[in-house]
Amino acid sequence: MSKRKGTLEKTMKNLRSLLVLTLTTACFLLAGTAAKADSLTITLTAPLQSGVQGDVIAFDATVTNNSDLTAYLNFDNPYVDSPLTIDDSPFFDTDVWPLTLAGDSSASGLLFNIDIPEGTAAGLYTGFFQIQGGYDNSGEQDTLGTANFDVQVTPEPSSLLLLGSGLLALGVFSGRKLLA
Repeated sequence: MSKRKGTLEKTMKNLRSLLVLTLTTACFLLAGTAAKADSLTITLTAPLQSGVQGDVIAFDATVTNNSDLTAYLNFDNPYVDSPLTIDDSPFFDTDVWPLTLAGDSSASGLLFNIDIPEGTAAGLYTGFFQIQGGYDNSGEQDTLGTANFDVQVTPEPSSLLLLGSGLLALGVFSGRKLLA
């Protein structure tokens, strides 16, 4: 009986140690997640925009620094679904976007453009724009803020007109053939 009691106590001790280790790991993971919260808020004026083949769509935004520290806006990380392309050069226009953004302040203007090339299929395309930097001039790897956006590519009105007139002609031709 005492041998069994010793084994049970050892098992309980191992379980307690495992529980403490699991809780400690969870606390570190949760603390790490909270520390990575975006310090910049990127608010797009219109996060969903529509266009047709050949259009260039402009995305205006307000970027707000939510921290008390000055943020260095050193770099960006833009993405949009292919075949659309993103032009991030407006972000590097220092007349609009400062190199640094003081704590509890904001800046507004044209942030980026999306080009819809000829031959793009109609549909919904997604993307994001991240501002990277840090709290000194060398921080390029930290993501300070992220904005998600969507572009709805619609068929050109002339294509719809052509399709509609073709269907109408087909209907008229079919109707005449039935009457004859």
